[in-house]
Amino acid sequence: MTPPAQVSPYKLASLLLQYPTTALFDGLAELDAIARITSPRTARDAFGRFVGWLRATEPTAVAQHYVETFDLRRRCALYLTYYRFGDTRKRGIAMLAFKSAFRQAGLVPTDDELPDYLPMVLDFAAANPRGEALLARHHADLAVLRHALERAGTPYADVVTAVCAQLPRLGRRELAAVRRTWEQGPPREDVGLEPFAPPEYLTGRR
Repeated sequence: MTPPAQVSPYKLASLLLQYPTTALFDGLAELDAIARITSPRTARDAFGRFVGWLRATEPTAVAQHYVETFDLRRRCALYLTYYRFGDTRKRGIAMLAFKSAFRQAGLVPTDDELPDYLPMVLDFAAANPRGEALLARHHADLAVLRHALERAGTPYADVVTAVCAQLPRLGRRELAAVRRTWEQGPPREDVGLEPFAPPEYLTGRR
């Protein structure tokens, strides 16, 4: 077991944003210990609230809530390029930057997920500065996701809040982009690009 002080907040967020398994609930004591020493306080409090919710909620209910939040709501997709580029050909180009960052760090992203899948990028950020740079470049997209989760009334908003607390504050232009993206929604252009996730992903867990 890794001492709590050595676990990156990004790694903790990655674990919490993945589909909740038995292993997650078996490790709540360790996750709580990590959350308690996370900095800054905004992240510490947000992680603490979320872990508290996990403790107070039946695992089956958490799993159902996860599916309803991330699998059935396009506004809450865990794919960082989706918010800015939607289902357009530009999104394919944007994902090349993620693949390039992984490869430059000597890593090969799994074929099971798109390279902009947030838990995978968080794992990358926990292990390499290039991953944290990716998160910083997509901080505005994270802010849109956080807003969507807050509007949905889900505790998962706290996890994204904790991630955003690790990054530099957004500037005026980025905040304007967040408002514009939220008001207009992701652009659409179905020709020339596959859906942002496999069709079965939007209909529940396989």
